[in-house]
Amino acid sequence: MRHDVVYREQILAAAQDPFQTVATVLMCQNLLLRTGIGHILSGTRFTLATETCEDPSNLPAFDDTVPVLFIICESRSTEELAAMVEALKTQHSFSRVVVLADTVDPDTAVQLFGAGTDGFCPTSMDRHALVKALEIVMLGETYIPASIGLALLEQARQSRAHFSHDGAFAPGTNPAGLLNKLSEREAQILRHLTRGASNKVIARELGVAEATVKVHIKAILRKVKATNRTQAAIWATGHLDFAQDNVQALAAGE
Repeated sequence: MRHDVVYREQILAAAQDPFQTVATVLMCQNLLLRTGIGHILSGTRFTLATETCEDPSNLPAFDDTVPVLFIICESRSTEELAAMVEALKTQHSFSRVVVLADTVDPDTAVQLFGAGTDGFCPTSMDRHALVKALEIVMLGETYIPASIGLALLEQARQSRAHFSHDGAFAPGTNPAGLLNKLSEREAQILRHLTRGASNKVIARELGVAEATVKVHIKAILRKVKATNRTQAAIWATGHLDFAQDNVQALAAGE
Protein backbone atom coordinates (compact mmCIF):
# COMPACT_ATOMS: atom_id res chain seq x y z
CA MET A 1 0.00 0.00 0.00
CA ARG A 2 1.35 3.46 -0.88
CA HIS A 3 2.61 5.60 2.00
CA ASP A 4 0.17 8.43 1.29
CA VAL A 5 -2.75 5.98 1.42
CA VAL A 6 -1.51 4.48 4.69
CA TYR A 7 -1.09 7.96 6.12
CA ARG A 8 -4.65 8.92 5.25
CA GLU A 9 -6.17 5.68 6.52
CA GLN A 10 -4.12 5.05 9.67
CA ILE A 11 -2.71 8.37 10.90
CA LEU A 12 -4.93 11.10 9.46
CA ALA A 13 -7.59 10.53 12.14
CA ALA A 14 -5.08 11.47 14.82
CA ALA A 15 -3.87 14.47 12.83
CA GLN A 16 -7.44 15.73 12.46
CA ASP A 17 -8.07 15.63 16.22
CA PRO A 18 -7.74 19.28 17.36
CA PHE A 19 -6.72 18.10 20.83
CA GLN A 20 -4.03 15.73 19.53
CA THR A 21 -0.55 17.18 19.98
CA VAL A 22 1.86 16.83 17.08
CA ALA A 23 5.43 15.86 17.89
CA THR A 24 7.48 18.42 15.98
CA VAL A 25 11.19 18.20 15.24
CA LEU A 26 12.96 21.39 14.20
CA MET A 27 16.09 20.69 12.18
CA CYS A 28 17.95 23.95 12.56
CA GLN A 29 21.46 24.86 13.74
CA ASN A 30 20.66 28.53 14.32
CA LEU A 31 19.81 28.95 18.01
CA LEU A 32 18.15 32.33 17.49
CA LEU A 33 15.94 30.94 14.75
CA ARG A 34 15.07 27.89 16.83
CA THR A 35 14.05 30.16 19.69
CA GLY A 36 11.89 32.28 17.40
CA ILE A 37 10.09 29.29 15.89
CA GLY A 38 9.63 27.82 19.35
CA HIS A 39 7.95 31.06 20.42
CA ILE A 40 5.70 31.02 17.34
CA LEU A 41 4.57 27.46 18.00
CA SER A 42 4.14 28.01 21.74
CA GLY A 43 0.53 27.41 22.75
CA THR A 44 -0.28 25.49 19.57
CA ARG A 45 -0.65 21.74 19.14
CA PHE A 46 2.83 21.56 17.63
CA THR A 47 5.11 20.48 20.48
CA LEU A 48 8.81 20.88 19.73
CA ALA A 49 11.14 18.06 20.69
CA THR A 50 13.70 19.14 23.29
CA GLU A 51 16.56 17.40 21.46
CA THR A 52 18.57 19.40 18.96
CA CYS A 53 18.63 17.67 15.57
CA GLU A 54 20.92 18.82 12.79
CA ASP A 55 20.53 15.85 10.45
CA PRO A 56 18.48 12.63 10.15
CA SER A 57 21.25 10.56 11.76
CA ASN A 58 20.50 11.74 15.32
CA LEU A 59 16.72 11.72 15.40
CA PRO A 60 14.78 10.73 18.52
CA ALA A 61 12.65 7.60 18.34
CA PHE A 62 9.02 8.09 17.33
CA ASP A 63 6.00 5.83 17.11
CA ASP A 64 4.87 5.59 13.48
CA THR A 65 1.25 5.37 14.65
CA VAL A 66 1.21 9.02 15.76
CA PRO A 67 1.65 12.10 13.56
CA VAL A 68 5.17 13.55 13.45
CA LEU A 69 6.20 16.78 11.75
CA PHE A 70 9.74 17.65 10.67
CA ILE A 71 10.54 21.31 9.94
CA ILE A 72 13.80 21.84 8.05
CA CYS A 73 15.30 25.29 8.33
CA GLU A 74 18.82 24.94 6.99
CA SER A 75 20.86 26.90 4.47
CA ARG A 76 21.95 23.95 2.35
CA SER A 77 22.11 23.11 -1.32
CA THR A 78 19.06 21.69 -3.06
CA GLU A 79 20.76 18.29 -3.32
CA GLU A 80 21.53 18.26 0.42
CA LEU A 81 17.98 19.27 1.32
CA ALA A 82 16.55 16.61 -1.00
CA ALA A 83 18.79 14.01 0.63
CA MET A 84 17.59 15.10 4.09
CA VAL A 85 13.94 14.83 3.07
CA GLU A 86 14.44 11.39 1.53
CA ALA A 87 16.30 10.20 4.66
CA LEU A 88 13.50 11.45 6.92
CA LYS A 89 10.85 9.78 4.80
CA THR A 90 12.83 6.55 4.81
CA GLN A 91 13.25 6.50 8.58
CA HIS A 92 9.71 7.70 9.33
CA SER A 93 7.56 6.63 6.40
CA PHE A 94 4.36 8.35 7.53
CA SER A 95 5.87 11.61 8.78
CA ARG A 96 5.29 15.01 7.23
CA VAL A 97 8.18 17.27 6.18
CA VAL A 98 8.07 21.05 5.74
CA VAL A 99 10.92 23.24 4.49
CA LEU A 100 11.13 26.73 6.00
CA ALA A 101 13.19 29.13 3.88
CA ASP A 102 13.55 32.81 2.97
CA THR A 103 12.94 32.08 -0.72
CA VAL A 104 12.45 28.98 -2.85
CA ASP A 105 12.72 29.09 -6.64
CA PRO A 106 10.35 26.93 -8.75
CA ASP A 107 13.04 24.48 -9.91
CA THR A 108 14.14 23.86 -6.32
CA ALA A 109 10.51 23.39 -5.29
CA VAL A 110 9.94 20.77 -8.00
CA GLN A 111 13.07 18.85 -7.00
CA LEU A 112 12.26 18.91 -3.28
CA PHE A 113 8.65 17.91 -3.85
CA GLY A 114 9.98 14.99 -5.84
CA ALA A 115 12.07 14.01 -2.82
CA GLY A 116 8.95 13.90 -0.66
CA THR A 117 8.59 17.39 0.80
CA ASP A 118 5.03 18.10 1.96
CA GLY A 119 5.20 21.87 2.16
CA PHE A 120 7.19 25.09 1.80
CA CYS A 121 6.76 27.98 4.23
CA PRO A 122 8.51 31.33 3.69
CA THR A 123 10.14 32.82 6.80
CA SER A 124 8.14 35.99 6.08
CA MET A 125 4.82 34.27 6.83
CA ASP A 126 2.58 35.63 9.57
CA ARG A 127 2.50 33.49 12.74
CA HIS A 128 -1.13 32.47 12.29
CA ALA A 129 -0.63 31.74 8.60
CA LEU A 130 2.35 29.51 9.40
CA VAL A 131 0.39 27.52 11.98
CA LYS A 132 -2.49 27.09 9.50
CA ALA A 133 -0.06 25.94 6.81
CA LEU A 134 1.34 23.31 9.18
CA GLU A 135 -2.21 22.23 9.99
CA ILE A 136 -2.91 21.79 6.27
CA VAL A 137 0.20 19.63 5.90
CA MET A 138 -0.80 17.46 8.86
CA LEU A 139 -4.19 16.89 7.20
CA GLY A 140 -2.35 15.07 4.42
CA GLU A 141 -2.33 17.95 1.94
CA THR A 142 0.59 19.73 0.28
CA TYR A 143 1.20 23.40 1.04
CA ILE A 144 2.87 25.68 -1.49
CA PRO A 145 3.01 29.51 -1.32
CA ALA A 146 1.15 31.43 -3.99
CA SER A 147 4.41 32.98 -5.19
CA ILE A 148 5.85 29.58 -6.08
CA GLY A 149 2.59 28.37 -7.60
CA LEU A 150 2.31 31.46 -9.81
CA ALA A 151 5.96 31.14 -10.84
CA LEU A 152 5.41 27.50 -11.85
CA LEU A 153 2.30 28.46 -13.86
CA GLU A 154 4.22 31.22 -15.62
CA GLN A 155 7.07 28.82 -16.34
CA ALA A 156 4.59 26.35 -17.81
CA ARG A 157 2.97 29.08 -19.90
CA GLN A 158 6.30 30.23 -21.30
CA SER A 159 7.39 26.67 -22.04
CA ARG A 160 4.17 25.91 -23.92
CA ALA A 161 4.51 29.15 -25.88
CA HIS A 162 8.09 28.19 -26.72
CA PHE A 163 7.04 24.70 -27.81
CA SER A 164 4.31 26.12 -30.01
CA HIS A 165 6.65 28.71 -31.54
CA ASP A 166 9.33 26.14 -32.33
CA GLY A 167 6.78 23.74 -33.75
CA ALA A 168 8.03 20.86 -31.63
CA PHE A 169 4.84 20.72 -29.57
CA ALA A 170 2.55 22.66 -31.87
CA PRO A 171 -1.23 22.25 -31.44
CA GLY A 172 -1.34 20.04 -34.49
CA THR A 173 0.89 17.42 -32.87
CA ASN A 174 -0.97 14.21 -32.17
CA PRO A 175 -0.44 13.34 -28.47
CA ALA A 176 -1.80 9.84 -28.95
CA GLY A 177 0.74 9.23 -31.69
CA LEU A 178 3.60 10.26 -29.41
CA LEU A 179 2.19 8.20 -26.57
CA ASN A 180 2.14 5.12 -28.79
CA LYS A 181 5.89 5.56 -29.32
CA LEU A 182 6.52 5.18 -25.60
CA SER A 183 7.11 1.81 -24.05
CA GLU A 184 5.05 0.70 -21.07
CA ARG A 185 7.90 1.55 -18.68
CA GLU A 186 8.49 4.94 -20.32
CA ALA A 187 4.82 5.81 -19.90
CA GLN A 188 5.06 4.94 -16.20
CA ILE A 189 8.13 7.13 -15.76
CA LEU A 190 6.58 10.02 -17.68
CA ARG A 191 3.64 9.87 -15.32
CA HIS A 192 6.02 10.16 -12.36
CA LEU A 193 7.76 13.12 -14.02
CA THR A 194 4.47 15.04 -14.08
CA ARG A 195 4.48 14.75 -10.28
CA GLY A 196 7.99 16.16 -9.99
CA ALA A 197 9.48 12.88 -8.78
CA SER A 198 13.27 12.56 -8.68
CA ASN A 199 15.13 9.68 -10.34
CA LYS A 200 15.72 8.08 -6.95
CA VAL A 201 12.03 8.24 -6.02
CA ILE A 202 10.98 6.83 -9.41
CA ALA A 203 13.50 3.99 -9.09
CA ARG A 204 12.22 3.12 -5.63
CA GLU A 205 8.56 3.24 -6.66
CA LEU A 206 9.10 1.07 -9.75
CA GLY A 207 11.66 -1.27 -8.20
CA VAL A 208 14.38 -0.59 -10.77
CA ALA A 209 17.91 0.82 -10.67
CA GLU A 210 18.35 4.60 -10.78
CA ALA A 211 20.62 4.18 -13.81
CA THR A 212 17.76 2.42 -15.60
CA VAL A 213 15.47 5.37 -14.91
CA LYS A 214 18.04 7.75 -16.42
CA VAL A 215 18.21 5.67 -19.60
CA HIS A 216 14.42 5.67 -19.94
CA ILE A 217 14.21 9.42 -19.38
CA LYS A 218 16.72 10.03 -22.18
CA ALA A 219 14.53 7.93 -24.46
CA ILE A 220 11.41 9.83 -23.37
CA LEU A 221 13.04 13.21 -24.10
CA ARG A 222 14.03 12.02 -27.56
CA LYS A 223 10.58 10.64 -28.38
CA VAL A 224 8.54 13.65 -27.22
CA LYS A 225 11.16 16.11 -28.54
CA ALA A 226 11.83 17.74 -25.17
CA THR A 227 15.19 19.13 -24.06
CA ASN A 228 14.77 18.35 -20.36
CA ARG A 229 12.53 16.50 -17.89
CA THR A 230 10.62 19.65 -16.95
CA GLN A 231 9.59 20.25 -20.56
CA ALA A 232 8.52 16.61 -20.89
CA ALA A 233 6.42 16.85 -17.73
CA ILE A 234 4.79 20.11 -18.81
CA TRP A 235 3.97 18.68 -22.23
CA ALA A 236 2.51 15.52 -20.73
CA THR A 237 0.40 17.52 -18.28
CA GLY A 238 -0.96 19.74 -21.03
CA HIS A 239 -1.51 17.15 -23.75
CA LEU A 240 -1.99 13.73 -22.22
CA ASP A 241 -4.90 12.68 -20.02
CA PHE A 242 -3.46 10.06 -17.70
CA ALA A 243 -6.94 9.38 -16.37
CA GLN A 244 -7.94 7.72 -19.61
CA ASP A 245 -8.22 3.97 -19.63
CA ASN A 246 -5.68 3.50 -22.39
CA VAL A 247 -3.02 5.40 -20.46
CA GLN A 248 -3.87 3.58 -17.25
CA ALA A 249 -3.29 0.38 -19.13
CA LEU A 250 0.14 1.59 -20.16
CA ALA A 251 0.87 2.49 -16.54
CA ALA A 252 -0.37 -0.87 -15.22
CA GLY A 253 1.45 -2.08 -12.19
CA GLU A 254 2.10 1.36 -10.71
